[in-house]
Amino acid sequence: MQSPEAFRYLGYLRLRWRFVAASCGSAVVLAAVLSLILQRQYTATSRIIIEPPAGADPRSAMAVSPIYLESLKTYEHFADSDSLFLKATDRLHLRELVGSKPIESLKKRVLKVSLLHNTRILEIEATLPDAARAQRLAQFLAEETVALNRSLTSAGGQDLVQSVLQQQTEARARLDETQAEWSSLLSNEPIEELQLALERAGELRSNLERQLASVKLELAEPTPPNEDNRGNARARLAELQNQLDALDRQTAAREKLLAGRLARRERSEAQRKSAETALAALDNRLREARSDVAYRGERLSVIDPGVVPERPSFPNLPLNIAAALLLGVLFPMVYLALEMNFQQHRVLQALARHE
Repeated sequence: MQSPEAFRYLGYLRLRWRFVAASCGSAVVLAAVLSLILQRQYTATSRIIIEPPAGADPRSAMAVSPIYLESLKTYEHFADSDSLFLKATDRLHLRELVGSKPIESLKKRVLKVSLLHNTRILEIEATLPDAARAQRLAQFLAEETVALNRSLTSAGGQDLVQSVLQQQTEARARLDETQAEWSSLLSNEPIEELQLALERAGELRSNLERQLASVKLELAEPTPPNEDNRGNARARLAELQNQLDALDRQTAAREKLLAGRLARRERSEAQRKSAETALAALDNRLREARSDVAYRGERLSVIDPGVVPERPSFPNLPLNIAAALLLGVLFPMVYLALEMNFQQHRVLQALARHE
């Protein structure tokens, strides 16, 4: 149930309806005039889609986490960089349009870059008095942001490729060195002659051992032979023994020399195979690095370069008139409420004095 004060207030408003109507009309006219006088501003919007790397699992691309979305805000700084905006200002001659203001304040007034909530869409808004130039500015910043991301991704991939190329060059140099050492060992330290000489020495030793056994058998016969023959046998035995000892010493020296050459060959062969394996691994890594260059980092694409806006974003005539109408109603209502309370208070004071 409404109070008597409310009824009195409504009645007071009906008596002063002209004041309310004049307030509303004045506010609407003033808002319309100001909206028509103020310089019109046009806002053009370009949009960029941020896609995961090409080599990423498609299932992981569907499950976008809040942390990943937060990391995508890095690309806001790409489009919002001072150097890029200064480049756009010089390219589109914006100072001729908006005046020679500091680049920081000009960018704050003209440009707005934001990542749409819970999406991978980067939105670039440019606001200028010239609608066509606003669209060109938004599109230019979007295209330059995509190009900057592509160049940084390519530069990172090229750094990796150059690093692998350097390692490949060093590995090839090591392989050439081991190949040269292997060829030198083959030419300067042959083993075939030593192996053949050892085989012949083995045959000669067997022959000497047979002769030595024959002479010892001759000397061991119980029938005393001729003394001269016995002396000859002893001399032949000593000579055979000396030949056998000399052959053993020569064979030992050859075996030692052959063992050393074989050990150096095995070591050189192991180094050569290790260098070949390392070079083959680096060749594979280089191919992978070159193929992975296109799959590094997020991929940015301009999905909406924007259109030339046909309706100004400022001033907004319907919104301004609606706001003015609201203020035109509220102001007289508050004023009349205060006026009614003041008059009522004066009446009460006058009644109190008469009593």
